[in-house]
Amino acid sequence: MPENDNRKDDNTTEYEKVCFICRRPESIAGKMIDLPNHICVCPDCMQKSFDAMNNGGFDYSQFMNMAGMPMMGFTDEENQVPKRQRIKKKKAQEEKPPALNIRDIPAPHKIKAQLDEYVVGQEHAKKAMSVAVYNHYKRVAADMMDEIEIEKSNMLMIGPTGSGKTYLVRTLARLLDVPLAITDATSLTEAGYIGDDIESVVSKLLAAADNDVEKAEQGIIFIDEIDKIAKKKSTSQRDVSGESVQQGMLKLLEGSEIEVPVGANSKNAMVPLTTINTKNILFICGGAFPDLDRIIKTRLAKNSSIGFGADLKDKFDHDKKILEKVTIEDLRTFGMIPEFLGRLPVVFTLQGLNEEMLVKILKEPKNAILKQYQKLLALDEVKLEFDDEALHSIAKKAIEKDTGARALRAIIEEFMLDIMYEIPKDDSIGQVTITGAYIEGTGGPIIRLRGQEVPMIESSGTY
Repeated sequence: MPENDNRKDDNTTEYEKVCFICRRPESIAGKMIDLPNHICVCPDCMQKSFDAMNNGGFDYSQFMNMAGMPMMGFTDEENQVPKRQRIKKKKAQEEKPPALNIRDIPAPHKIKAQLDEYVVGQEHAKKAMSVAVYNHYKRVAADMMDEIEIEKSNMLMIGPTGSGKTYLVRTLARLLDVPLAITDATSLTEAGYIGDDIESVVSKLLAAADNDVEKAEQGIIFIDEIDKIAKKKSTSQRDVSGESVQQGMLKLLEGSEIEVPVGANSKNAMVPLTTINTKNILFICGGAFPDLDRIIKTRLAKNSSIGFGADLKDKFDHDKKILEKVTIEDLRTFGMIPEFLGRLPVVFTLQGLNEEMLVKILKEPKNAILKQYQKLLALDEVKLEFDDEALHSIAKKAIEKDTGARALRAIIEEFMLDIMYEIPKDDSIGQVTITGAYIEGTGGPIIRLRGQEVPMIESSGTY
């Protein structure tokens, strides 16, 4: 090595060498052969190059120019591979500490207690997730110590929009400090016809783990909008975004070794590939499953008898907990194939939010919406309060929008716009109280000036 070359030896770096031709990393292709300008070629590609030379038809001048010319946009230190596509070396076996210690895994009641601080209601869902995650990571930590193999507990969450499915998973991954990839099933197609191919969900997990394969193999993948890959009713054309995606995901859910691109969503000749085993990756699928309640009601109505003692057909029309009565047969009727459902053994539902739950969501969680606005106005040294009538009025308006907890922020943003605009103008304002009359449009907020004991009430509907 020349004296003026200050680049570290590749053996001391944390990233693997990648073949310049086939883009496979050193752990898969074998020890690399170094060429000028820090280009690496695997033995297979080198042998193919020699065979092409011996058989004729090979332009030696192009090969020499390619070896002596740096690739556009990359420096020598990057080894012609962007950082987001570089694969970390696996640590030596003797240095490898145990990935998970059973004693370090929080018990289910502790996991649920932490979820309670952020998520209001949904007691059954939080309990089911806590137990499933605890058992999953016990399984990973045990590492098959004896002949009894513990199978994976993949989960399926069913609940209306805005009930907290994605928020539950985000909170869970943050508490457990494990890699989490959140993706939508809507963009998945068979073999990547138009959107992403099925392996792209694992690629996102690898990126979340900073391209550390061992860390990614113990992560969580949340696939949202799973109901969008249900079988299409029409069979006149190939269903590349429905049943075909379910069939392709079977091997991921079950656990198998797959080759995934590093730093990209689809495989091509210029992207390095690495192998990931999905047997220890926890898959959580979630979806709103619209019109599933109608399927459940139809099934329940068939079971009712006829005569004077028969149940009325509209008996279940106003049942708020109708989704809790879901069965695997209902999901098959919806369009999910039985092989796919069989790999999601833990099925639980989330309740639709009522007025009381929405009021609690507004004020009780650690990062509640009201606390966020109070923090914003506290930076202007103004105290913000909401009376009970205002909270219930906001909750009623959110129920009318029928988008769950997502409607709360939209409603508060609308009514707080004028207040957030006007308050910085007047330094004498010390406190603002949002009233129910202001939310209903029949009055205004209560404003208290600094040092003033009697508040000033705005009479108009706007600030």
